[in-house]
Amino acid sequence: MIKKRKTKDEVYALGKYISMSPHKAQRVVDQIRGRSYEETLMILELMPYRACYPIFKLIYSAAANASHNRGLNKADLIISKADVNKGTTIKKWKPRARGRSYLIKRPTCHIRIVLKDISLLRTTNMKEKSILL
Repeated sequence: MIKKRKTKDEVYALGKYISMSPHKAQRVVDQIRGRSYEETLMILELMPYRACYPIFKLIYSAAANASHNRGLNKADLIISKADVNKGTTIKKWKPRARGRSYLIKRPTCHIRIVLKDISLLRTTNMKEKSILL
């Protein structure tokens, strides 16, 4: 098994068992992938979907992890990876007429947001260009 090496300029936040369909969350995540941190927060505040609030909280949490744990500047962060996976299905019983019951299935999803610091990429690109010249 090949292990992926974590780079120093990436931080992430993981939300597990969020009570919503993964397909509905995927619609929102597709809109924000590759954008800057500040632009993403503005987009999520204006979008009219229910999935925006938990994704907003995850991005805010990932940025807090970046500034507190790694000392990165929030203005230099972009969303490099964002993926939504299917979680377990919560099953509930609802009473119906004549003593019968009805099964209700509530889907859940796991959302992972990875932020990357682009200031480190800029400095390495500048160094490479200066070596080539």
